[in-house]
Amino acid sequence: MLDCERKFGQVYRRDPKAVSFCPYRVCPIGAHSDHQHGKVTGFAIDKGIHIAYAPKQNGVIELTSLQFPKRAQWHVAAVPSREGDWADYLRGATIELTKIYPLRVGLSGVIEGSLPIGGLSSSAAHVIAFLRALADVNGIRIPDRDLINASMAAENNYVGVSSGKLDQSCEVYAKAGHLLYLDTLDDSYELIPESPGMAPYEIAIFFSGVERTLAGSKFNMRVDECRSAAYALKAYAGMEYGKFRETHLREVPVEVYREFGSRLPETWRRRAEHWYTEYDRVCRGAEAWRKGDIAEYGRLSFESGRSSIENWETGSPELKKIYDVMTRTDGIYGGRFSGAGFKGCCMALIDSAYEESVLRTMEKEYLAEFPELKGKYSACICHSSDAL
Repeated sequence: MLDCERKFGQVYRRDPKAVSFCPYRVCPIGAHSDHQHGKVTGFAIDKGIHIAYAPKQNGVIELTSLQFPKRAQWHVAAVPSREGDWADYLRGATIELTKIYPLRVGLSGVIEGSLPIGGLSSSAAHVIAFLRALADVNGIRIPDRDLINASMAAENNYVGVSSGKLDQSCEVYAKAGHLLYLDTLDDSYELIPESPGMAPYEIAIFFSGVERTLAGSKFNMRVDECRSAAYALKAYAGMEYGKFRETHLREVPVEVYREFGSRLPETWRRRAEHWYTEYDRVCRGAEAWRKGDIAEYGRLSFESGRSSIENWETGSPELKKIYDVMTRTDGIYGGRFSGAGFKGCCMALIDSAYEESVLRTMEKEYLAEFPELKGKYSACICHSSDAL
């Protein structure tokens, strides 16, 4: 936060409370399932996005990022079309907030992320921190559900990423020392506390040193393949298409998939296989956490990562290498790609006693295969955190 404070120090002098924060999130089990109304588990972590801001009564929004070049500017009542830069998510968020609240006041702000971009839902964290700041200068107390829905709509409608609400929910509902267990069908959730007998753990993040945006990836195509599988399975089973605007796998019982899944095109079958097995892993993972069995929860996280490689068919060579090393490293309970898995990072739950050896082993083996990424690869130890 020091760089942000130096660059925008006048904000702190006028109003030391004019800072909005949103944590990053990790999802050990439940990846690629929220857009099909699945269940997920996750944590907020003690790193995230800060926005130092001050109101602008003329309605202009003026933002600078310490991670990206080019200042962004627009008016709350006249948001331009996409510009293909880092601020597109925030332009979309402005539009979504104006749909539910009257906005007259803009803001001037500086944004800083405490970790490298890629894999920790940094886009959702940017949007939520920004929405809270924009709501604040306009005297709006925005409920959690509106915050989540407006953030997700900005990604879906403006940026064009067919994401679900996993990221936003972890960043709004999570609580330190608890596992968030969320059903994205009806937004019901449970915060499962750590068992008194649970082995100690930390959250390790391994950054590949390579980045890529979801809007330009094959993420949306895979979401469409899931929906195509759902339509086909319903047709084979003679089911009606249901109440949702678009059919989702959650509407198709697993028994239907087991009976008719072999008829699907292979690509669709793999996507459905990941979704149904991930749904089962989430349910078993939540019970393992409830019992304090972090070893079993970690094993299921590794299994989730393997399914992402084999069935979701994602993961750059760099991330696959990190995942492979994690599965062979003493002291790691489990882990997987974090984010969409196209680029970015991997997360792992590790035994606190093995922290130094885990970090040393991961760096040595990864850079042995990708020496050109020396200086770009990095690792960070985090802990679960309260959301907002």
